[in-house]
Amino acid sequence: MAVKDRDRFSTATRIRLLGEQTAARVYRSQTRRQARRSRLTGRAALLALVVCSLVVALAYPIRQYVAQRAEIADMEQRKDQAEERVEQLRDLKARWQDDAYAEQRIRERLHHVMPGETGFIVVDPDAVRQSRADQGAADRPWYSNVWDGVDKADAADR
Repeated sequence: MAVKDRDRFSTATRIRLLGEQTAARVYRSQTRRQARRSRLTGRAALLALVVCSLVVALAYPIRQYVAQRAEIADMEQRKDQAEERVEQLRDLKARWQDDAYAEQRIRERLHHVMPGETGFIVVDPDAVRQSRADQGAADRPWYSNVWDGVDKADAADR
């Protein structure tokens, strides 16, 4: 037994026991630190609350801003289209103010013939099919053709 007691209280055994105890203490202190670090502190919770509040408070104004920008872009596009349409109508008005153009269109649409001229119509097979589809536009009175032209122009504007 004396040999075992000597081994038990030897310096090497004591150093080994001290090393094991120290390692156990270090491990326990590291786990405590990690446990403290993983917990949510009051400051961190307050910061998270402030950030969430800012996100919620800014979400609606940002959505409104994006929607208004899209609406502005749509209105600008419609304005550009309206300006193009106005320019086309100005060109058309200028053409109609020319007597030669107006006479040409009247002759074409109403089959108008000036006094002393002989009127004739060239029959094209495709035009015959189309005129039958138009219910015989050449066979109707001129005022029916005029009224149909007004109706078609009105429908084109819509």
